[in-house]
Formats: sequence, structure tokens, C-alpha cells
Amino acid sequence: MTTAQASKRVEFKNVLFLTDFSEPSSDALPFAAAIARGYGSMLLAAHVIVPSGYAYMSPEAAVSFLDDQEEGAKTEMASVEARLSGLSPETVIERGSNLWEVVCHLLKERDVDLVVLGTHGRTGLKKALLGSCAEEVFRRSHVPVLMCGPEARVGAHSGGRFRCVLFATDFNTVSSVAAPYAVSLAQENQAQLLLLHVLPLPKPGKAIKTGELSIAEATHRLEDLVAREAELRCRPRTIVEHGEPVERILAAAKESGADLIVLGVKGIDRMPNAATRVQKDTAYEVVAHAPCPVLTVRG
Repeated sequence: MTTAQASKRVEFKNVLFLTDFSEPSSDALPFAAAIARGYGSMLLAAHVIVPSGYAYMSPEAAVSFLDDQEEGAKTEMASVEARLSGLSPETVIERGSNLWEVVCHLLKERDVDLVVLGTHGRTGLKKALLGSCAEEVFRRSHVPVLMCGPEARVGAHSGGRFRCVLFATDFNTVSSVAAPYAVSLAQENQAQLLLLHVLPLPKPGKAIKTGELSIAEATHRLEDLVAREAELRCRPRTIVEHGEPVERILAAAKESGADLIVLGVKGIDRMPNAATRVQKDTAYEVVAHAPCPVLTVRG
């Protein structure tokens, strides 16, 4: 991974807030509003109506059901718009065969450069049975996605200004895409930047494998991620620990009081057994259990 360019500033000109009017969506709304205010962004709030309970209805009943859903969505969207007072947001309610189909269209049509949404953070059997709309979005989106999971602290954003940004990396090409966002957001917010690398747990009586980094080597590589001329409030703090990645990332976020975690993620085309949606993945598990919002950038 090369040094993140200090000159590359993040600009969020068009923010897409996706809502299903659930509690997680309600928790994510203040983040979308605060970012839009802070960056002077155009804000688009969108709700997507997709086939579900009416799949086995007659065509006439399905149309009536859809119409009722749309009327209910209009009422809910009016409440969302009221909470975004002063931002003059645009609101849309779309029908589609699936969520991603509509989101993909909006990303292209509206030149979106940030997606914000809440997620129920389903894991295990619930995720296997119901899937995760949030995961499909962040694994397919070509722009960063900011997600609030069920354990994200409401109000942790401090008015949308992040005070402590945690960037977790394993030094691969996926992580390298996310590094400039972590550095730039820390610069914009004059936040403490934490750089974390998790080493595998050493096996008793066995030597370190060839190519495996030592703590000193990993620390040096973390320090090299940020250019010396980066306009940060203070030099980044590096953390190198042995353990399980999800466990150590979540622990570091809680111990440091991080109010944003930044991760590079694989696209859905690079996920083995993606169709089954049962495998544990570091990025999704972090999103599901993080005490703060998580910004993912697809590599």
C-alpha cells in the first residue's frame, strides 16, 4: 500500500440517503443531514418499494397493495423531510424488482458520491434466510457507503463532525482504496486518526511464517500510510495487535471512542459463496456490531 495522498480531499457533492423508515434508518438520518450540511451537499432521500408479500397475489390485488404501500411511504417520507428542515432535500419513492436495481440507477442519474443508510445488522441464520440489503449495496456501490448498524451510538457523530477516525487495514489493494478517505476525513474534521493492523494469533511453539509481518514492520507500514505534510491535528496513532480482526477492530473502536470506522471491502464479484450469504466476513461483521458508523469503500 502506498502513502495516502494528503492533497486528495474528500468531496461529497451529492449524498443519497436510503430509508426503509425503520429504526436503523431513523438512526442513520442525522448522519446524512450532518454530512450534507458540513459539505454543502445536495441531499436525496429515497425509499424503494420492492416485491415481497404480494409475490403470490393476483395482479389486481398486487397493484392495490403496491398503491397502499406507496401512500404509506409518502406519509413516512413527509416525516423524513421534516427532520431535514433547512437542507431542502429532494425525496423520491421508487418501485423496482430489487433494491440494488433502483440504487444503481440513482447513483448514475444523480452523480451520487456517498450513500448513507441504516442496517438491521442481521447475522447467522437470520442473514442466511433474509439476506442483507446493506451488504449488497456496499459490495456493489462504486462510491463510499456510510452505514449505521444496530449498535451505533445515536449522537456519536457530534453534529456530523468526526473526532476520532479508525482505519483498519491488512495492507492489500482493497484497503489501499479506502486509505485516502480515512486520511481526508481526519483532515477535514481535525480528528484523531488511528491506524490499525491485526496480526494473526501466533501458534505456540511455531515460528512466524515467511512473509508474515512482525509488530515493528507492521507499525512502520502503518506510519508510511500518511504523508508527513498531511494537515492533521496530530500525528496518527498506530495500533498493531494479535487476534481476530473483527474482535480487535471492534475493541479498538470502543476503547478509543472512535466515532467513525473506515474499511476497504471486496466487491460482490470477489466474494466466495456470495450467493449463500452465510459466510462470516470481516467488513459485514464490523458493520453489524460497531458502536459507531462504518464507512466502506469498495476496492
